[in-house]
Amino acid sequence: MHIMLFHSAYGPRPAVQSAAERLREAGHEVWTPDLYGGETFDTVEDGMAFKDGIGSDELLKRAVLAAAPYSERGLVYAGFSLGASIAQTLALGDEKARGLLLLHGTSDIAENASVDELPVQLHVADPDPFEPHDWLTAWYLGMGRAGADVEVYRYPGAGHLFTDPGLPDYDAEAADRTWQTALGFLDSLPGDEEAPTA
Repeated sequence: MHIMLFHSAYGPRPAVQSAAERLREAGHEVWTPDLYGGETFDTVEDGMAFKDGIGSDELLKRAVLAAAPYSERGLVYAGFSLGASIAQTLALGDEKARGLLLLHGTSDIAENASVDELPVQLHVADPDPFEPHDWLTAWYLGMGRAGADVEVYRYPGAGHLFTDPGLPDYDAEAADRTWQTALGFLDSLPGDEEAPTA
């Protein structure tokens, strides 16, 4: 698979590159756009303040420009928290998208969003202050109406960004389960169309 992996509001922390390497070792081609110009943060407050300074429209523009050279290949969009929100927006607007892997985050769904059984997998803490149950229920129903084929995996007791070993949220068991499930999801996605044989 060709995977576009977006970082969280913390910026392009080492965990993002570690995740990309894990995916590459499983045979995938992975790009990790830096939407922050190299800036990283140790607290969510600092990261969110920096994100707000850039602005949501500019961040999305940077993400679109990063993905555009590769979108013809049929991308799997993926991301962590804020990056998951960005990945969702791009996947729902890309008719060639192969899949959507959301780690710790979701986004609003445009009323006119429409996909053809896009495979989607979400991994989220339970509870998660950034992804409350009522929101996730509405999100799940909305994604279904848009035509997505959604799987949701919840991790009781884990912190919000539980796959990042460098953050207090880290939960090793939940992270291992997430990656095992995510790799299985990626392996299940249809690959490039093979040329017909005579």
